[in-house]
Amino acid sequence: MSGVVHMSELQRVILIVMDGVGIGAAPDAADYGDAGSATLQNTASLVGGVELPVLTALGLGRAADIVGLPVKGVPASGHVLGSHGVMQEVSPGKDTTTGHFEIAGLKLDAPFPVFPDGFPDEVIRSFSARIGRGVLGNKVASGTVIIEELGAEHLRTGKPIVYTSADSVFQIAAHEDVIPVPELYEICAHAREILDGPYRVSRVIARPFTGVPGSFQRTAGRKDFSVAPPGPTVLDILSDHCVPTVGVGKISDIFSGRGLSASTHSHDTLESLEDTIKYMESVRRGLIFTNCIDFDMLWGHRNDPHGYAKALAEFDRALGLLMQHLTKGDLLIVTADHGNDPTTASTDHSREYVPLLVHCPGRDTNADLGIRKGFYDVAATVCEALLGEVLSKNGKSFLREAVGEE
Repeated sequence: MSGVVHMSELQRVILIVMDGVGIGAAPDAADYGDAGSATLQNTASLVGGVELPVLTALGLGRAADIVGLPVKGVPASGHVLGSHGVMQEVSPGKDTTTGHFEIAGLKLDAPFPVFPDGFPDEVIRSFSARIGRGVLGNKVASGTVIIEELGAEHLRTGKPIVYTSADSVFQIAAHEDVIPVPELYEICAHAREILDGPYRVSRVIARPFTGVPGSFQRTAGRKDFSVAPPGPTVLDILSDHCVPTVGVGKISDIFSGRGLSASTHSHDTLESLEDTIKYMESVRRGLIFTNCIDFDMLWGHRNDPHGYAKALAEFDRALGLLMQHLTKGDLLIVTADHGNDPTTASTDHSREYVPLLVHCPGRDTNADLGIRKGFYDVAATVCEALLGEVLSKNGKSFLREAVGEE
């Protein structure tokens, strides 16, 4: 990984999103009920510190210093391998879809609707009529809690369990022996068609589970049915220019498969990084866009800071293995889509800054990228790296700052 890299030699971008890894409350956090949220910092403090040597080497400690909130166990001193900054979301909201859309170059003008009292009767009536079944639940709930509460009744009646959260989601849980997974996906597709206009939630989520009352377990068959992006994303732009685009993890679900030339639906963070490495072995030019879900899904929403800290350490080790596969001409970008502070009373996402870590093998550049106003600076940078010019509507490329002038 040595030698001088010229801009024109950049061939591949590996973009990794740590789902739910915030780095300090955004200026408007209080408007979202998130004053004091700082996912990385609060988690590290509660568990007595975290050791993240790879992320530290990429500049995570220096990124935390930008917002004035050090991460216990992650020093800001010493030599780093890349450039570092933080990004502030400009679209309203703090959900996965909004965050990823903005990373990909879009700015949303209005937040996706949420339903703290459950969905209106007209929505439930339309949904029930479409699928030929009644529903259970229709309230805000934790997914693991509601299947224990209503799972036995679901087994008796065959009615799917519908629930939501503080996020903009319509979740449908069903036992695989009652509603097989393919049928559950069809039911979710019907819900996606119904949920439009004022009810246009960001995601409909299939939540299959197995087991018996008292020991139900959710399976790996989760599938997200997101709204289609309201405009062209960096995936569309690259595809239009015949540049390969690969989605790993939830990326295909989040972008409704649009603009992707290949994808794989990895089931957890470690598998996502393993799949990314596999694509790196075969895709020599283009964008590999990876979502790592466990921070958010398994630990943030369940308010488990110890599990969260363990997940960070596992990610750090796996990222180190991935970096061994980087070659001259690669650009690695590691960031996040929102926060999900497991130390607060809320189990919801949190409105936070997100880290921005950039590494280009062969470039000994460790620039301070500061606070970027808009996640869409990532899209602008990807465009410049792979197309030689910024074709995305929004954003300012940080490519030359991050990797240095030729």
